[in-house]
Amino acid sequence: MQKIQINGGKELTGTIKISGAKNSAVALIPASILCDEESTIYNVPEITDRDALIEIIELLNGKVEKEKDKLTINSKNLKNTIIKEELSSKLRASYYFMGTLLGKFKHVEIYLPGGCNIGARKIDYHLKGFEALGAKVTEENGKITIHAEELKGAKIYLDFASVGATINILLASVKAKGKTIIQNAAKEPEIVNLATYLNNMGAKVKGAGTSRIEIEGVDYLHKAIIDVIPDRIEAGTYIILGALVGKNLIIENIIKEHISSLLSKLTEIGVDLKYEKNKIIINKKENLKPFNVTTQIYPGFPTDLAQPISVLMTQCVGLSVLEETIYANRMGQVPYLNQMGANIKVENQKAYINGKTTLCGCDVEASDLRAGASLVLAGLLANKITKISKIDHILRGYEHIIEKLEMVGADIKIINE
Repeated sequence: MQKIQINGGKELTGTIKISGAKNSAVALIPASILCDEESTIYNVPEITDRDALIEIIELLNGKVEKEKDKLTINSKNLKNTIIKEELSSKLRASYYFMGTLLGKFKHVEIYLPGGCNIGARKIDYHLKGFEALGAKVTEENGKITIHAEELKGAKIYLDFASVGATINILLASVKAKGKTIIQNAAKEPEIVNLATYLNNMGAKVKGAGTSRIEIEGVDYLHKAIIDVIPDRIEAGTYIILGALVGKNLIIENIIKEHISSLLSKLTEIGVDLKYEKNKIIINKKENLKPFNVTTQIYPGFPTDLAQPISVLMTQCVGLSVLEETIYANRMGQVPYLNQMGANIKVENQKAYINGKTTLCGCDVEASDLRAGASLVLAGLLANKITKISKIDHILRGYEHIIEKLEMVGADIKIINE
C-alpha cells in the first residue's frame, strides 16, 4: 500500500507555483467533445482526475494528445458509447459527459458518477435541467439514460446554485434550439473559464459569473484554445500551510480575487501576508486569534477549504468554530486530527476547535480529497512522523504535491508498506 510519510515540524521557505484549477479542468476536458473540430487546453494539472477523463474521451473514439500541461482533443470522429461504471465511478466530474453527449448526440448512457464520499450530492438539479430542455431521463440499476428528439431552449431556475448543475445545463444547451436562461446560476470562476472556452469555439454564452446566464444555441463549434485558470483551492491550501509553518513562503500564480474570503479571514486573525502582483509571501506568526468560518457558495468561504482551515484553527489561541453548510460529510479529518492531539468536537455540522494544541505525528487515513490535504498540513506541522494512507484521494486533486513541498524544505515522500 502506498502512503505519504511526513517528518514534520520544519519551517518551509521558497516558492510554490500554483497549477491549473482541478475544478476547471474537469469541466473543460469533457466540454472539448462538443467542438466539431480540434481544441486545445493549456495549463492542465497532471492529476489522476485528468487521466480518468481522457480515458472516457478515448472510449468515445476521441483523440487526445498530451504534451506537458497541454491537451489537444480531436472529437471529429466521436462515437456515442455507453460510459460504464468502472470509468464513471473514478470521479464525480464524469457526470459532465451527460451534458456534452446530450448536447452533441441527444442521447447519453452513463452509470452514476463516483468521487469523494463527502455526503449526499444528488444530481436532481442536473436531470431536471435536461428535462426542461426536452430530454427524457430514465434510471435503472445505477445506469442513467437521457434522450431527446430535439433540445429546445428553456428558462431554468436552480433551487440551489449548484456548480455541477450550472455547468451541465450550460454544456447541454450550447447546441440547443433557441435561448436558454439559467437563473440562480452558480458564480464560480471555473464557470467563467468554461464559458470563455465555449465562446472561443463560437458558442453564445452571456452572464457567466453572475446569477443569470443566457445561452443562445448554435449549430457548429469550431476549433479553440483556452488556459485553465490557477487553482484557487490549491492556492488556499498552500497559503494556509504558510500560516502554519511558513518562513517567507511564496505562493505564486494566484488570482487574489478568487480567494478573497480566505485572505480576509487570515488578515483578521493576524497572519503575516504580503502581496506582490500574482503572488503572496507568508510568514508564520504566534498567538493567532480564534475565528469562525461558515462555508458558503462563491464568493463566500469555499467548502473545499473547510478541512484545511480546520488545521489552522488548532493553532489559534481560544475557541474557533467551523460550520459546513454545503456537504453533509466534510469532517472526515476530525478523528485523525484529534488522534494527533487536536481538541475538536463536532455537533451537527459544526466543529468546535479549542486551541492552541500541539500536534504529534501518527498513522492517519485520507477519507476524501480535502481531508487528505488537511492531514498533509497537519503532518507538516506536527512533531515526529505522520503516515497517511488512501493517498489516491490526495493525488486526484493536487498536482505534484510531493515535489512541490520537497522544493520548499518539507521532509515528505511516498512509501510502500
